[in-house]
Amino acid sequence: MYYASIFTDYFKTYLKTRMTYRADFLIEVVTDLLFQLTNLFFILVVFLHTNSLGGWSIYEMLFIYGYFMIPYGVFTCFLNLWGFNERYIVKGEMDRILTRPAHNLVQLVLENMDPASLFGSLTGFIIMGYAWLHLDVSFVWYDPFVLILMVIGSVLIYGGVYILITSLSFFSDSPTGITPMIWNIQNYGRYPVDIYNKVIKFTLTWLLPFAFVGVYPASFFLDKDIPQGFALLTPVVGIVFFSIGFMVWNIGVNRYKGAGS
Repeated sequence: MYYASIFTDYFKTYLKTRMTYRADFLIEVVTDLLFQLTNLFFILVVFLHTNSLGGWSIYEMLFIYGYFMIPYGVFTCFLNLWGFNERYIVKGEMDRILTRPAHNLVQLVLENMDPASLFGSLTGFIIMGYAWLHLDVSFVWYDPFVLILMVIGSVLIYGGVYILITSLSFFSDSPTGITPMIWNIQNYGRYPVDIYNKVIKFTLTWLLPFAFVGVYPASFFLDKDIPQGFALLTPVVGIVFFSIGFMVWNIGVNRYKGAGS
């Protein structure tokens, strides 16, 4: 109840702030959607030159891309700590966070949450539905529950990886530059991993498991050749990577000595 009350207060503050400048809010939403649609346009252009990509049809690719957008929007809304180093380490705002009773990571999540990103999740859900209508796949009663479980697992993977990367700020005196590189690598997860070579496939499966934020969980619903065991591993991989990220984060916070350190 304590954290629910804090979340409510932060959310009310967010709404008051963003609704004061509604035009800016709408522009941000439209810009984000246009960026995502640009990526979608790229997929469509590729399929102007071929009927399949590694055995995947255009509607299967759209289905994967739609799934990819759902956890990505949730992650961007609640767990995006882009710019943490400059704001909280370099400018010393981490000191303010640590003087408050609530857990420091929860405060950072609430301070940086961006509910506008959830429009991207909604768009992804619509794309998935559109692709589903053009695919000859069955729909069973437990699919919605499996989808929710998969999305939670994928969000935990995003959160674990980026919390781990962000934690490196506690061990470095300057921006590491790793986050933009990881941000680019994650986009490989929206394509089938069997179109990549073995090294990239292994990396996307076990080292930076972005295949579990796109193709693996999506393949559960598409009845593809990828073993469903991989899809069902999504929540497990999410818990493992989030636990690792949270553990390294706490180690980094304990090492942090203040803005002058």
